[in-house]
Amino acid sequence: MKLRGKRGAIWMLAILLFCSAAFFGFSRDERNFEISKNLNIYYTMFRELNLFYVDEIDPGDLVKKSMDAMLKTLDPYTTYISESEIEDFKLMTTGEYAGIGALISKHKGEVIIAEPYEGFPAYKSGLKAGDVMLEINGTSVKDKSTDDVSNLLKGQPNVPLTIKIKRPGVKKTMEKKLVREKIQLKSVPYYGMLTDSIGYIHLNQFTNKSAGEVKNALKELKEQNAKSIVLDLRGNPGGLLDQAIEITNLFVNKGEDIVSTKGKVSKWDKSYKATKSPVDSEIPIAVLVNRGSASASEIVSGAIQDLDRGVVIGNRTFGKGLVQTTRNLTYNTKLKVTTAKYYIPSGRCIQALDYSHRNEDGSVGKIADSLITEYHTKNGRSVYDGGGILPDVKIDPETYSILSVNMIRDFMFFDFATLYANRNESIASAKEFEVSDELFSEFVAFVKESKDFTYKSESTEILKALKESAKGEKNFDISTDEFAALEAKLAPNLDRDIERFKDELKELLAHEIVKRYHYQKGGIEFSLREDKALLRAIEVLENNSEYTGILNGSIGLHAINK
Repeated sequence: MKLRGKRGAIWMLAILLFCSAAFFGFSRDERNFEISKNLNIYYTMFRELNLFYVDEIDPGDLVKKSMDAMLKTLDPYTTYISESEIEDFKLMTTGEYAGIGALISKHKGEVIIAEPYEGFPAYKSGLKAGDVMLEINGTSVKDKSTDDVSNLLKGQPNVPLTIKIKRPGVKKTMEKKLVREKIQLKSVPYYGMLTDSIGYIHLNQFTNKSAGEVKNALKELKEQNAKSIVLDLRGNPGGLLDQAIEITNLFVNKGEDIVSTKGKVSKWDKSYKATKSPVDSEIPIAVLVNRGSASASEIVSGAIQDLDRGVVIGNRTFGKGLVQTTRNLTYNTKLKVTTAKYYIPSGRCIQALDYSHRNEDGSVGKIADSLITEYHTKNGRSVYDGGGILPDVKIDPETYSILSVNMIRDFMFFDFATLYANRNESIASAKEFEVSDELFSEFVAFVKESKDFTYKSESTEILKALKESAKGEKNFDISTDEFAALEAKLAPNLDRDIERFKDELKELLAHEIVKRYHYQKGGIEFSLREDKALLRAIEVLENNSEYTGILNGSIGLHAINK
């Protein structure tokens, strides 16, 4: 007898669940009995839903949602990877896929090219940031999600694609012909010399080629007379553990402890040491980190700090010290499951949130202050667990005005840069480009004429709620004047605030324009021009007494942030 359609799929699932339940039911172990019992309950519930629910149900969708909800109660990193998500999973671990080499986004209900990657098919065919996609090989993309469009663009390499677009500022639609290629995204999109003696390496991910790219960059910078190195891990969310170990090994001697893992399955516990001779174990290093530095980034920066191999500069890191292992499931699916925790050389764990002990409302709290423990680096400096890596030199994080945030949200910088790039053939280099007062005036006029821009202030919304609360408590009448004065000061005033934040707005606009001509590499190069953390790193590396003083603990001792 053949099982067909959704009903057949439901019964096949039910049979599998029942068999699993029966299998576990034979065990005398109490835990396995609980598994058996609950799987049986799940099977009978699913059977009743299928038989009696008022509308037809989609078994695959329903089961996936139930699995996702179950895993969500554990931690954000334990996830089910369906067959349709396998390609995205491979991209995360390898940085490689077959496509056109562009970041796409949704804007005003349309799918646009947000950023073409230099050297790949989108770039070579002349696609530009801001181009609106209309058709792919004759298939309309109207009302499609970015995931749907991404699936149309990705696939087997060497396949020709014809993409129909409309370009802002250009009346006629265009067709761009290109051939899908294997895309290998660089882990090191930029490196270069900051001064005559200080080299810089920007590492934005840990894929299977990251260590090789960092090694090549390091060797080339040394050939250019680099006497010290800035390793920038800001905004790097992590990736493969083995790459974090290999990158650390580039700077530390063979045999040094780098990281260890400990979990429920003790036979999987492992200590990882440097297994190769380093490229340079003496060159001074400044590692830049921020809140966006996580996982593998924290292993590298934490090991460098614990071994007193270099100075860590920036903001406290994210605090992801959980190890994930990928397990194969049936039907080409996978489970990415948290199996252990990371421990860096001093013995501390970098995990910030305690998912095993949730609050009554289901939220997750940080490690309690009373449980934070002091550890020591190789030179005896005090370091602490309880959440991420606390830098040796702390830099106050830079924040943007609410006006800038509103303009970013409403694509003002992006849309103006699109029109500018479609009118102008070239600009100065990333290191030299500036937004003139004349160009800034054009931008201001563009913003004021735009129907898409709304200027809202969070503080005024809070004040409005406070007014309503005061009225409800009958306290508003005695504070009318105070409310009016505060409202006048906090109310968004576009002309006033454009003048107040002119320098900040100019910088954001310049950065967006630079990326249109010099792409990712130029965008990074531009952003380094007035980078406070980078400038501080250069100061430390150029001052040998400060650098060595931090590492031997005589200066720059940091206190725990509680």
